[in-house]
Amino acid sequence: MRDRGIRFVSPACEDQIALRAGKGSRGGRPPVLDAETYRRRNAVERCFNRLKQFRDLATRYAKRAACDHAELTIAAIILWLR
Repeated sequence: MRDRGIRFVSPACEDQIALRAGKGSRGGRPPVLDAETYRRRNAVERCFNRLKQFRDLATRYAKRAACDHAELTIAAIILWLR
């Protein structure tokens, strides 16, 4: 991910932290957690998971972009009204 310039935004697991500590100076640099970016990423992932409940969005039956956009708008309105 570092080679592609993608920043790490998830907190490190406890076993990864322990493994890095066990290696000492060879363990490498620990990833820096940006809490605000992680919070925004979590909100976006939760939104995608709620949108996946709508079958046509999850399976992409619609072949035109206008239909996809309309379905996404309707799904977002339904979720907002709940």
